[in-house]
Formats: sequence, structure tokens, C-alpha cells
Amino acid sequence: MRALRGSDLILHAGDVGAPGILDALKALAPVVAVRGNVDSGGWGETLPLTEVIQVGPVAIYMLHILQDLDINPATGGFQIVVSGHSHKPGQSEKDSVLYVNPGSAGPKRFQLPVTVGRLDVGARQLKAEFIDLGGED
Repeated sequence: MRALRGSDLILHAGDVGAPGILDALKALAPVVAVRGNVDSGGWGETLPLTEVIQVGPVAIYMLHILQDLDINPATGGFQIVVSGHSHKPGQSEKDSVLYVNPGSAGPKRFQLPVTVGRLDVGARQLKAEFIDLGGED
């Protein structure tokens, strides 16, 4: 959790796994989370499938599975789309919208790194930075 200290806001793109994880994150900063495909049962169903966040001048659209995106973020006025599901960190840009998958900070899956992503929405150019947790708690 060291990598998230000092964050103004934490976005969780789903596959939380257990409500205690959100509680631990909320001890660091406010949290906005969406439901992932493993977030089942009563607590998981309280999480929304999508979320819209306004951070200063930046509008962010969140969902778990990018392929489920049913809006055009560019015409919707969004600058960033955050998704999860693949657990593979990455970013791309299309129609001036930054698409970010922060990866997965949970148990190592396949050959993928254990990562979190950081966004500086005050930066001149929006881009994500990926932090490899390499076994950090």
C-alpha cells in the first residue's frame, strides 16, 4: 500500500475480491470503485458497474471490462477511461481519450506484474505511470 500513500483519490477498476480491501484503501484516500466479475454476493453487488468522476477539469469514466464500454468517451466529454479485467497494465490513446488499465495489485496472475497506476490530472499531458509492486503488501 506504500505506492498509494499520498494519493488524493484512489480508483479501483473492479475485481476487489473482498470488502476489507476497500476499507484498507479508504484509510489512505477517498475511493471510487466499480464492480468486477469476481465481486459477487451482497457486498459486491453494491458496487456500480460504471462510475463517472470529475477531478478538476478532467472527466474520467470507469468500468471493469473495456469491451463493455457502451458510450463514445470522446463525444461524452471524457478525457480518461479506466478499466480493469485483463490485469495487464497499459495505456493507449484514441480520439484524444486516454485509456488506462492499472493492472492488478492483488495476487500475481499468470506472468503479469503486480502493479498500480498513478495519474497526475494536473499534468500538462495526461498519462499513466505504472508502479511495479514486486511483492509489496
